[in-house]
Amino acid sequence: MLACPVMSSNSTRHTKSLVLKVVLPIASMVSLAMVIFGLLLWRGKHKSKSISPPSFATKFPKVSFNDLSRATQGFSASNLIGRGGYSSVYQGKLAEDENEVAIKVFNLELTGARKSFIAECNALRNVRHRNLVPILTVCSSIDSNGNDFKALVYEFMPGGDLHKLLYSTQGCEGSSNLNLVTMFQRIGIVVDVADALEYLHHNNQGTMVHCDLKPSNILLDDNMIAHVGDFGLARFTVGFTTSSLGNSNSSSVALIGTVGYAAPEYAGGGQVSTAVDVYSFGIVLLEIFIRRTPTDDKFKDGLSIVKFTEISFPDRVLEIVDPQLLQELELCQETPVATKEKGVCSLMSILNVGLCCTKPSPVDRINMQEVAAKLHGIRDGYLRGN
Repeated sequence: MLACPVMSSNSTRHTKSLVLKVVLPIASMVSLAMVIFGLLLWRGKHKSKSISPPSFATKFPKVSFNDLSRATQGFSASNLIGRGGYSSVYQGKLAEDENEVAIKVFNLELTGARKSFIAECNALRNVRHRNLVPILTVCSSIDSNGNDFKALVYEFMPGGDLHKLLYSTQGCEGSSNLNLVTMFQRIGIVVDVADALEYLHHNNQGTMVHCDLKPSNILLDDNMIAHVGDFGLARFTVGFTTSSLGNSNSSSVALIGTVGYAAPEYAGGGQVSTAVDVYSFGIVLLEIFIRRTPTDDKFKDGLSIVKFTEISFPDRVLEIVDPQLLQELELCQETPVATKEKGVCSLMSILNVGLCCTKPSPVDRINMQEVAAKLHGIRDGYLRGN
């Protein structure tokens, strides 16, 4: 029989040395590489998850790029009903639904468009109110060329937006569409918007700041009920915080608003706060009853729509308001003088609310709870007077 060779002690020591000097370091490096790879993979998935659109309730239908393309006749120019900083809005009809929808398609080639899409998704999954534009579903897909495609599908508002209502013309004489809107309906619009902002600021699980309130972001349904839309710049903060802006809820996030509607503190790099929306609301309110945009040619050399109202308030208010309002009062020949005076008093009370919202310092502005309460009282009083 052949005897098995016996390993010498020198050979054993050499083998152990080889393991310690070569095998163990290599194994350690491989293990470290695997750990690093695992961490990078986890971070990649985590990051991907953080920028993906939030999931909405399962009751919302799933739609694809092809569904939306068919609904808008290939995103035809004839279906285009509006444009924003990062998106285009099309009117369409989904195959499984008889109702018209508004499809907001984001231009992902623009810097900030993806961020705007995510911001709007985050905002809309947390809010539900009768005066906010209802979202129906969201589409995050690939278009026919293999590019990323992102869109939001909203309930269609047949009344259009407030800006068009204020300034579009109709008929050969160029009469304003607003001729069809009464004083009471205008009051109703500002009450609706105030209710929406009160909800966003005070009645939600956290505080949401819209950040871009203006007439083109206020949509009207068949019954002239106003709905606030376009949450692409919205900021959502959990709970209530105290800041240098007094009692306003705030967040130090950069804001790009709309000239004429953005609060003046942003010129000095101020904070995003509920006071921003209050200011914008005040500008919109004044605009509805004066019917001049805050960027009107009249407002220059230090004169703004706010100062224009202030210097006329209260004695010369009737000289600056939309003449249609005065005509409405004068045409009511059978209306008692006391009732007409009640209408003028209501008008001045409304403009005063606008001035309270547009104070230069955010600390001095009233909040939306106070605004909504005052406007509801004015509306009820005006209704009783008529």
